[in-house]
Amino acid sequence: MHTIYSRVNNVSAFLSSCLMGLVLAVALTSALYQTYQSPPVGELVVNSVKVLPGKGRYMRKYGSRQQDFAFVNFNLTADLSPLFHWNTKQLFLYVSAEYTDQQGTANEVVIWDRIVRRKDDANIDSTFMNKYHLKDMSTTFRNVPPAHYTLKYNVMPYVGLLAWGEAARTSQPIPFPEPHQLS
Repeated sequence: MHTIYSRVNNVSAFLSSCLMGLVLAVALTSALYQTYQSPPVGELVVNSVKVLPGKGRYMRKYGSRQQDFAFVNFNLTADLSPLFHWNTKQLFLYVSAEYTDQQGTANEVVIWDRIVRRKDDANIDSTFMNKYHLKDMSTTFRNVPPAHYTLKYNVMPYVGLLAWGEAARTSQPIPFPEPHQLS
């Protein structure tokens, strides 16, 4: 009953309980800090949207049908440094295009993303182009309503729950132009 193994077991159980209590306290204080924190403010301006025809990536599987691709050029200005505190491991930033297709289905397509690991890199002021293909399932952007573009973030803490938010949004929806050929 009072062997060395039972004493080590009791001490390790007590220490693990204390450690779990400490982790719970860190998670709760971090969640309270995030609820009373003001959201970051940014500006997202779409400079141009071009729609070009091309071959789909999976043309062997589905045949050689034409697919329209949209290329978005945008300016992004945001100060996300207030999101960094003692429990922030990194931020995941992404710009998404939100539009409704011809069938009435709401779409949200991520066109650009970045991982920010330091507070020094949290000030963004630059011009970007979409990293990922923006294409519609109907293979064309004709008669597709305009899209809103949004800068969103995800705060990844060391301990606790993930937090999502929106830092910038275009003031008006940006229409998709008619596709044109490259010269």
